Amino acid sequence: MRAESAMELVLRGLPDAMGRLEALYRDIHSHPELSLQERRTAALAATHLKQAGFEVSEAVGGTGVVGVLKSGDGPTVMLRADMDALPIKEATGLPYASKVTATDPDGNETPVMHACGHDMHVTWLAGASALLAQARDTWHGTLLVVFQPAEEVAAGARAMIDDGLFERFPKPEVILGQHVMPIPAGIIAIRPGVVTSAGDSFHIRMFGRGAHGSMPQASIDPVVMAASTVLRLQTIASREVAPTDAVVITVGALQAGTKENVIPDDAVIKLNVRTFDESVRRRVLDAIKRIVNAESEASGAPRAPEITPLDRYDLVLNDGHATERVREAFRERFGDQRVIHTGPASASEDFGSFGAGWRVPSVFWFVGGVDPNTYATAEREGRLSELPTNHNPKFAPVIHPTLETGVEALVAAACAWLAA
Repeated sequence: MRAESAMELVLRGLPDAMGRLEALYRDIHSHPELSLQERRTAALAATHLKQAGFEVSEAVGGTGVVGVLKSGDGPTVMLRADMDALPIKEATGLPYASKVTATDPDGNETPVMHACGHDMHVTWLAGASALLAQARDTWHGTLLVVFQPAEEVAAGARAMIDDGLFERFPKPEVILGQHVMPIPAGIIAIRPGVVTSAGDSFHIRMFGRGAHGSMPQASIDPVVMAASTVLRLQTIASREVAPTDAVVITVGALQAGTKENVIPDDAVIKLNVRTFDESVRRRVLDAIKRIVNAESEASGAPRAPEITPLDRYDLVLNDGHATERVREAFRERFGDQRVIHTGPASASEDFGSFGAGWRVPSVFWFVGGVDPNTYATAEREGRLSELPTNHNPKFAPVIHPTLETGVEALVAAACAWLAA
């Protein structure tokens, strides 16, 4: 008879833990918190780590939580989950849907929901860390667990690093993380190389001269100026970047004026860019600045536009050797049919900051969150684009088998090092 592996021994405790983990997930989903405000979520994470026997540090980088658990000599493995939610009004209709509102950084009251799945990420990590602690005699090494704030605004990883993460805690041999995505629940998607895109966001303010709507000759109309800019920006991807280089340029907000017969003094464009290659990224950002300034000058603007960076995400790059090691662990646990190859995602993540800063390999993968039957029906009927994606008011992973799959994946990946 084959002896059980460390991974299998650790995961023996999962069935007994599922009730507690489902309750934790529902609780976190019902109580979302905006970026850098994740105090309640952080307290829950810290409590779970302390109960499991971790040495716990709180308020790392603001609201970050770090747990350390040693079990003899061996490699250090870091597991990471993000905690923050989004300023979106939930429309899932779930019995545990969020009814929370909060004050955003601009002082505005806003509804809040876990529209990206970070509630599931926290629950996965709480479950995996507890199971690994419970069966610590089956593995050897050091487990470093990081609950990170403010991923949605690209500030959390940097805040923890600036607060001494690299100096205060043991350097890992590998960094592991995962994200729920709108693919069938129970499926793991992984790839070496580029996993998520670089992301750059900007607040652009263009200046005109206001006037009465009936006297446009007295104005320099910033609405027309901004509208021309938005249209011209779309030509960057189609005319300035090779068709083989993927680029996404999205204007998420165009704001100007308050009344139909008043030409305003200024207009605001909020812009987001995704790229997969650093040289392409530089070319696109240069083109944005050139176009914004040229459209302003062509309109005779009284002053140059203001282009203010909002946030930046670097590429998330999976180390080839480490990724293959994780993939093999997944195949052992889930079988070949549930472990698939994925293409790069145009979403962005600050997970890569840890591996790049520490200069150690990292691996990031996707876990499905859509009911498999729902996904299969939508695929058969050509309606996959209608399924709610991350950041949609109706986005909510089906609890089972998403919850157990994510816990199993983290344990399997960690044991690829800790039980080697």
